[in-house]
Amino acid sequence: MERRATTLTKRRSIKADNQAAWLLRAISLMDLTTLNSNDTDERVRRLCAKARNPLRADLIAGLGLGDTVIRPAAVCVYHPFVATAVTALEGTGIHVAAVSTAFPHGLSPLETRIAEIRASVADGADEIDVVIPRGLVLGAKWQELYDEVAQFREACGEAHLKVILGTGELSTLRNVMLASMVSMMAGADFIKTSTGKESVNAVLPVGLIMTRAIRAYEERTGFKIGFKPAGGISTAKASLDWLVLMKEELGRRWLEPDLFRFGASSLLTDIERQLEHHLTGHYSAAHRHAMA
Repeated sequence: MERRATTLTKRRSIKADNQAAWLLRAISLMDLTTLNSNDTDERVRRLCAKARNPLRADLIAGLGLGDTVIRPAAVCVYHPFVATAVTALEGTGIHVAAVSTAFPHGLSPLETRIAEIRASVADGADEIDVVIPRGLVLGAKWQELYDEVAQFREACGEAHLKVILGTGELSTLRNVMLASMVSMMAGADFIKTSTGKESVNAVLPVGLIMTRAIRAYEERTGFKIGFKPAGGISTAKASLDWLVLMKEELGRRWLEPDLFRFGASSLLTDIERQLEHHLTGHYSAAHRHAMA
């Protein structure tokens, strides 16, 4: 898996107009995220304003986008800010995702975690990112893991369920594969690599394991499950590597926001810088771009 992940990024070179198009696609696949202990309603409103207008007007004109709307797929926040984000994004079609179930550790009582999901759905979240207790995987408690995720699925109602595995803490790629399969069997709409708070977050070998689990699950069941790498994806080059992985392993259908997302906070700024370089031949300072 590590050898395949290493060669994958060297076999494809995306340049010039094609690279600009792929980077615009990356913007449309983002869950623009703020998950900090000092988050405020005003910071969330600012993030939502950025989601509504992710690119400067001169970049839009230079790229010839015309009336084409390029926006992130979702804004991802803690539960207390769900209602603020819903109001700020009204009418845009941008989803609101809430991290839930005692993010990032997942160690609160099960009843508390389920209540948090229901509270976020009641406030208007249409996507819920839940985190599993990693100890269930490390202890091979697969039935207990299945039962918890199934209860999360029920609590979500119509909202999409994205299950965060915390892959950097699962020790082995075998554990990642098994946790992926159990989560999909229990009703996950997406499986997600990381909380962004682990020492190791989204890395390509883990992504390769998870995408092959998705492929195997579809072959057995006919159901397409989404994939979300998150944590440490902060450069345009890294986003291209993940897009190549999806295209190579799962095909074009997994380059749509209903089946693929980036968990990102600073990625958008670097993509803006790369697009400006594409148009002008010069890199701009990061402070010239409104921060995501």
